[in-house]
Amino acid sequence: MFPDSPHVVSDVMTHTVVAVGRNAPFKDIVTLMQQWKVSALPVLEGEGRVIGVVSEADLLPKEEFRDSDPDRFTQRRRLADLAKAGGLTAADLMSTPAVTVHPDATLPEAARIMAQRKVKRLPVVSSIGLLEGVVSRADLLKVFLRTDGELAEEIRREIVPHLFSVSPSPVTVDVSDGVVTLTGRIRDTSLIPVAARLVRAVEGVVDVEFRPATDAPHAADDRPEETQR
Repeated sequence: MFPDSPHVVSDVMTHTVVAVGRNAPFKDIVTLMQQWKVSALPVLEGEGRVIGVVSEADLLPKEEFRDSDPDRFTQRRRLADLAKAGGLTAADLMSTPAVTVHPDATLPEAARIMAQRKVKRLPVVSSIGLLEGVVSRADLLKVFLRTDGELAEEIRREIVPHLFSVSPSPVTVDVSDGVVTLTGRIRDTSLIPVAARLVRAVEGVVDVEFRPATDAPHAADDRPEETQR
């Protein structure tokens, strides 16, 4: 893994986290979300073990069903939401078990968990379930704030010399808006897909393109026509 790249959750997560205990009242939860501008809060027990997460979606049923009398079909289909509509504390409202991630998980792993479980934030927990931080969608996107110069320097140092040291001509690296362009005469074309995978593994890279260099004309082509006969 490339030393310059932020590549695991602990590299990008937020370490200062607001959380609540299982007995936190409904209105306190809403107040904390507003104050900290977050959409979900970990629920802790004991020494800081994450036992659940309470989110805006968990709170909304109280407003949704405030003035309604759900029919029998809705009662069966929305049983969990109706129960949360009557919730008073974090223990009543939280989703459990919490969807969490470990600090040494890779950024793609965290992104897949968020997409698959349809959550915006993940509590980051130790091997024994203690809260260490929170990683959000916005945190995962921080890697794309790396400058083109930083990306180019890392690729020139960590990839090009190892793959293309015997190329007929130097392989140059240009980066524009996160898109990497490699240009040069590559003797072993089987290295191109390998290079593509390695370049895309550099956090912050948007895409990679290859442009084979145009071969220089043969010396004979530079001679006057009459001397080539």
